[in-house]
Amino acid sequence: MDLTLNATLRDDMGKGASRRLRHTDKLPAIVYGGDKDPVSITLEQKDVQKKLPDEHFYSQVLSLNIDGASEDVLLRDIQHHPFRQEVMHMDFVRVDANHVVHVHTPLHFVGDEVAPGVKQEGGAISHVIMEVELECLPKDIPEFIEVDLSGLHTGDIVHLSDLKLPERVAILALKQGEEHDTAVASCHARKGGADVEEEAGEEGEAAEGGESED
Repeated sequence: MDLTLNATLRDDMGKGASRRLRHTDKLPAIVYGGDKDPVSITLEQKDVQKKLPDEHFYSQVLSLNIDGASEDVLLRDIQHHPFRQEVMHMDFVRVDANHVVHVHTPLHFVGDEVAPGVKQEGGAISHVIMEVELECLPKDIPEFIEVDLSGLHTGDIVHLSDLKLPERVAILALKQGEEHDTAVASCHARKGGADVEEEAGEEGEAAEGGESED
């Protein structure tokens, strides 16, 4: 996917100016960070809408072309309209190739259907979190982290520390201590499964008892 956005510098500020901008199918945004001052920019709503379905747009380095000058940035915040399908405002932070960044990277779960806990033990898999915050240099940002669930049995839990990461990539939470090693996914018995089996067993015992009395 093309991760380039074209923008123009914006001089007209204030809420009124932003409203007028949105009425022309454009939207206000800001770029900050690095050793430069923050700048206000204008984006085309239609260009942004084309990018939104792609998960890379939220975690990969973007090339922001501002009046012909290119800046490498990460999307830091996006404000959506409460009921219309349009973006109200966006925040971008500049990135330096030599400085680490913190990014929220999506998790891709595989192997759910073939996990023994599901296929043989009648359990179900829950995805506890859908993304993880990573720390790395911009060039090392992965597109996603794959989570292999194909070996899970009922009762098994995958934690952050179990994830396989690319080289030079760290999970930010784990740098804060073992108590932050939270669950990523788990395989558990289906709700009501144990109760149904127990009731079935009790009904069977009652039936056998009734036959022996006759």
